[in-house]
Amino acid sequence: MIDLLVAGGGPAGLATAIHAALAGLEVVVAEPRPAPIDKACGEGLMPGGVRALAGLGVTVEGRPIHGISYLDERHRADAAFRHGPALGVRRTALHRALAQRAAELGVPVLPVRVDDLGQDADGVTAAGLSARYLAAADGLHSPLRRRLGLELPDPRTARYGLRRHYAVEPWADHVEVHWTAGAEAYVTPLGPGLLGVAVLTAARAPFEEHLARFPALARRLPARAATAVRGAGPLRQRVRSRVAGRVLLVGDAAGYIDALTGEGLSLALAGAAQLVHCVRTDRPQEYERRWRRVSRRHRLLTDGLLWLRSCPPLAGRIVPAAARLPRTFTALVNQLG
Repeated sequence: MIDLLVAGGGPAGLATAIHAALAGLEVVVAEPRPAPIDKACGEGLMPGGVRALAGLGVTVEGRPIHGISYLDERHRADAAFRHGPALGVRRTALHRALAQRAAELGVPVLPVRVDDLGQDADGVTAAGLSARYLAAADGLHSPLRRRLGLELPDPRTARYGLRRHYAVEPWADHVEVHWTAGAEAYVTPLGPGLLGVAVLTAARAPFEEHLARFPALARRLPARAATAVRGAGPLRQRVRSRVAGRVLLVGDAAGYIDALTGEGLSLALAGAAQLVHCVRTDRPQEYERRWRRVSRRHRLLTDGLLWLRSCPPLAGRIVPAAARLPRTFTALVNQLG
């Protein structure tokens, strides 16, 4: 019997498998799609995520990012990272680097989908395999999470993300977050001659209509994009628990608040480390507490920012307040980073 079966071979699943292999566990990844897998993503790794990748022995090329800037029509606030740079990196490049590292460690990636699932006191069975534990890393709308009855309804207005790329030289070494009523546009430097632009909004409309709400940004972009639009949502996913017997949820499957603070990949890496620790020590019941601990600051800050965003009298004051209080803004950015 293998120690850990990972359902899902995206960044969260591969990071979990790499952690497990480095811990001396026998691990198998089940992923029917060929690598690399692309999806709508802001494509920024915060400084903590960059350090986590290095700790796994993963090397990936990207564009160093030295801070975050908030902008609206009249204000700009800049915050520099104090503990090393972040990294703008194409989702596909990150996936290839993780897959290569997993292969170096001898992790099998089987082209199978985990549809069936059974478990007892000793282990789990899925996709014709038996394992002591299963890590569900099957994404934002995790079928395994739904099958296990771990989803909770969300009364809040749904938000969605749209992303595409432009062949233009990055003009800043920060991620720019452009704010307007009801939407944000994230501009991430990804490499020589390449920018990623992601829009977060509750409105359903084509990407071009959303971009038109940011005229200063739109004027700096080529008329034609380099890639097609990819979308994701609803973003917020509430989860009753990250543990169901011998099944543990990781990455977006473990629950998601919003992409507003850009920490999804970094949290997936942190959660993977905690999951493997609990499997290695044979104490799965500790995983919920450990996951909550490593995600606490992110959850508090993201929920707080979303609450401000949802209050029309306050939403328009976010960028002006950040500009007036640069030390506070920098401190908050570095708490997330």
